[in-house]
Parts: sequence; C-alpha cells; structure tokens
Amino acid sequence: MLDPRLNHVVAVAHGGSFTKAAELVGVTQSGITKSIADLERELGFAIFYRTSRGALLTEEGRDFVERASRLLDDARALLKGSRERGDPYAGPLRIGVCPASLEWLLTEPLSALIAKHSGIRAEIIGSSFERVIRLLRNGSIDVAVGFDAAFAEWSDVRREHVATLQGVLFARKGHPLNDLNTVGADDLASYDFVAPSDSRPYGIVIRELYESRGIDWRKHLHIIDNFSIVRQIVARTNAIGVTTAEYSHTASFSAQFVKIDDFNPFAPSPLCCAVRSRWDPKPSVRAFLREMRDRLRTI
Repeated sequence: MLDPRLNHVVAVAHGGSFTKAAELVGVTQSGITKSIADLERELGFAIFYRTSRGALLTEEGRDFVERASRLLDDARALLKGSRERGDPYAGPLRIGVCPASLEWLLTEPLSALIAKHSGIRAEIIGSSFERVIRLLRNGSIDVAVGFDAAFAEWSDVRREHVATLQGVLFARKGHPLNDLNTVGADDLASYDFVAPSDSRPYGIVIRELYESRGIDWRKHLHIIDNFSIVRQIVARTNAIGVTTAEYSHTASFSAQFVKIDDFNPFAPSPLCCAVRSRWDPKPSVRAFLREMRDRLRTI
C-alpha cells in the first residue's frame, strides 16, 4: 500500500544501522543502502548521517521518520480491521506536550480514557514547543497540549481551552530573598532563573525582567524542562524556579521551598489542546479532548 522505502527508512532509524535494518526487514544490506539513497535523492535532503558507529538521523530525517512511522502504524491498524471489530477508538493516540513538564496534566484524563476505551494505545511526546508544533502540523501527532499563547499565532491550528494555570516563582528555604521585607523586580533580577521554556508564556516575561534593567538574560536563564532537575537546582543554589500554584500548595513543596508572593510577573496562563484545522479529529482525539475538559476543569 505504501512505498516500501518508508519501511526501510524506519527500520534503519530503529535498528541504528543499515546492517541491522536489513535483518529487520529481510532484504540485503545493499538493497537497504540503495533504497535509502534513492529516497534521499528524491527528497533532496539527507535522512541519515553515515558514521563508523552506524546511522544517525539528521534534523530533517528525524521529522521524516516520525511521519513515516505514523503512516506505517496507521496502515497496520487499517489492515487489522479495527473498525470492522466495532471499535472506532482502537489504535494509536499520539499526544505532544510542550513544555514536557506539563505531562503530569495528562495522568487523570488518560487514565479515564484508557479505562473507557481499552483499544487506545497512547503515545506521549514531551518536547519543546517548536518541535511539537512541527509534529502537529505535519501529522506526526494527533493533538498537542500546551499554553494557548504559544499556539495562537498558527492559523492552521484549532485550539480548545481546557484549563488555566497560574505560574508562581519559588526559591529554596534560606534563600537571601527570604530576609527581605518585600521582594521586587530588581531583587529578582539579581538571581538566575530556571524555566521550562524560553518562549511564551514564561520565557518572554523573564527575559523582559532582565532586559528592562540592561541585563543580558542569556547569562541568567536556564532552560530545563525536567522538573526533578529543576527542584534539585533550586534546592542547592540561589536560582529562582517557576512552577504552578497547585504544586506550591503540596507538602513536598513546603518541605524544601517557599513561594515568592510579593512579586509575581505571570498572568494566569490558559492551557489548550490543539489539533490541525484542516483535519477532523478521529474518535479517540475527540474522547481525549472531552476527558481533558472534564478532568482539568477544577485546576
């Protein structure tokens, strides 16, 4: 049904070498090599870097392989006849989350969704906004979850509000800021920040905090989207972290950190689920959107 070269390129990406791909697909290595070379020539860009240790994906190659993998998965699901078995929800549900530190939001909605529709196979990709929007627009993921402000400029994306998060600043207990009667913007600009992204909504606000005081933000902003690492850095240094108001109310937060209440530069940030405007969402996506709305209403 599909160009066999798609299967070959995905096999190389998964196997890490042309030799391994030949074993996986059941053709000769020279056949794989010629197939990939023909495909790269037709596309006009290299999919792989050839090294002594194997084949590594180029940036364009990674995008191509992600989309090819989706096409092959969908073809396999179609051939299995999931709809003939009466389950329109069966098959992969690919969800992109940006920044990846928002993945915790999916716990309850996905648990409820899978309990209702056991045929769904969830695939979560947590990454930067730039990568997630690229995957959404080229069809490699079905739906994206993130801050509405980041998706607003894309006219080919349809957004659906699901919740609103309030960002807050926090520091370790014993931080020098704790000794001040009132913390202001000038005080904050004296320290490094750790944020999940340098884009909207948090990154732009933090950059402005430095730039309006003639300070180069590049020397003071750490972009780390793994909150476990953020916690450790904030706990061991004087860097200021960004988290949600919900987390700041937990016992684990109070044990190590304090919320900076005197000055909060962040407005409440709407969260959305985004899908491609020109495609009708499949049943599993529509069901996921319902669960996100219902389960996150109280945030």
